[in-house]
Amino acid sequence: MHIEPGVVDGAKMVFAYGTAAAAAGYSAKLVAADLARNDLPTFVIRTVLATAGVFVFFEVLPHFAVGVSEVHLILGTTLFLLLGAAPSAIGLALGLLVQGMFFAPTDLPMYFVNVTTLLVPLFAIDALAGRVVPKDTAYVDLSYTHVLKMSGVYQGGIVAWVAFWAIYGQGAGADNLNAVWTFGAAYMLVILVEPLVDLAVLAAAKTLHKGKGWGIFTDRLYYAA
Repeated sequence: MHIEPGVVDGAKMVFAYGTAAAAAGYSAKLVAADLARNDLPTFVIRTVLATAGVFVFFEVLPHFAVGVSEVHLILGTTLFLLLGAAPSAIGLALGLLVQGMFFAPTDLPMYFVNVTTLLVPLFAIDALAGRVVPKDTAYVDLSYTHVLKMSGVYQGGIVAWVAFWAIYGQGAGADNLNAVWTFGAAYMLVILVEPLVDLAVLAAAKTLHKGKGWGIFTDRLYYAA
């Protein structure tokens, strides 16, 4: 979902700096909460896994430009379910940064725009999970409906942020709105894929580890809250 350079520029980037700073602050809160429950080495392992996963999602999996941005299979819900909110947030931010620094330097000016677009929907599914997932249900036992809701919120949040940045940066002209619509229509197809990936990954986790996360997954993956 890399928003193209120039979509937001000049003085308008100040708002992107603010949203990214707010996202960083909320991420720090999530990190503190995670470290209160888990040791630092475990947290670092999950963060490294999240960062590597994000890099693969951006650079290895198929992606293509549509409208105002690019369509990627960003498995944000998958990262969240396996690794937890805090490592996923740090992994998304670091993975995006690594890609920009070493593989797509032209994207770096849009880093704060893109990192906001990735992180805020993650925070939304973290909040949603607390409301829709029963406290006596481990993530490996989630139903398709639960996973679909979280994936819909994450991917829908990305589309909403891309639409906001495009209109904020380039106005509401017919060509720009058409580009936004084209991107949104293409990106929402990801919702057809991600829940199936999530369920397959959760099934594999349940089968392979028999309820033991080896300390590299979030506790909620195998245990109820």
